[in-house]
Amino acid sequence: MNDVKNILLAGVGGQGILLASEVLSEVMMMAGMDVKKNEIHGMSQRGGSVTSHVRYGDKVYSSIIPEGEVDILFSFELLETMRYLPLLREGGRVIVNSLKIAPPSVALGKQEYPADLTEEIARRVPGTTIVNGLDLALEAGNPKTVNTVLLGALSNVLDVDKELWLKALNKMVPAKLLDVNLKAFELGCNA
Repeated sequence: MNDVKNILLAGVGGQGILLASEVLSEVMMMAGMDVKKNEIHGMSQRGGSVTSHVRYGDKVYSSIIPEGEVDILFSFELLETMRYLPLLREGGRVIVNSLKIAPPSVALGKQEYPADLTEEIARRVPGTTIVNGLDLALEAGNPKTVNTVLLGALSNVLDVDKELWLKALNKMVPAKLLDVNLKAFELGCNA
């Protein structure tokens, strides 16, 4: 039986979702998996929704995760998490950054950002992991390493040797940013 696993990365433009999906895909390929990845950029340069589907297993035939088959919703922003919760399979997991980014309608004062999203997500999906990615990225030394902090948190729930994560980061992250990203990854692992 082909046991394909599905991870949906979700957030808004500028959060490093595409790099995170590249690193995740590289890790799974180094682990010997067949990997397919698909990205959707919705006005990403203006803070719009960005998703990336990562599927891995013995043999993967499609890069798009079928509705209701997301094993892990790996989200970089709370409101985006709520948007994609319906795609989660029964018994699926959520790993989410505690960050709130106001969409244009909220920034313009036309709507309010929903209150108590962390509690609502945790209520809907027991066992949700909520990570304060920004605080940990700041502790690492660069607020742009939130995506790497979150990858560290994700690495805790995937059965992949930590050395593969470190090799992938060494390969995918520019040398001048490697040290701060390795520190961010460690902080995420320990979150």
